[in-house]
Amino acid sequence: MSERTFGPGPARLLVDGRDVAPLTVAHDRAEVRKGLLGTDHLVGALWLTRCPSVHMVGMRYPIDVAILDRDGRVTATKALRPGLGLTWPLPGRRDTLEAPAGALRAWGITQGSVLRAG
Repeated sequence: MSERTFGPGPARLLVDGRDVAPLTVAHDRAEVRKGLLGTDHLVGALWLTRCPSVHMVGMRYPIDVAILDRDGRVTATKALRPGLGLTWPLPGRRDTLEAPAGALRAWGITQGSVLRAG
């Protein structure tokens, strides 16, 4: 079976104005629902719009997630493992950014960082 890579996307992820990685933005419900399912690894990041929570059921590899408010400000970060992890929708949460395990730290993304698609 061949490995399926997600990305790199056509946009760029900006963290507090710094360009850090390629980015794919999932805008419609079908793209958001599919997310990273069926992939073996991620290059860059995936921004799930209007998706305040995610789960790891069916995932093959660990990821980092950043939960964002409507202004792109990170309200929480979490490392998720296949089959075990999830985030909960809470008031003020709007979007989710998914990245390879360890990427949030490497890119300097912490609670309070502001993310943009460039």
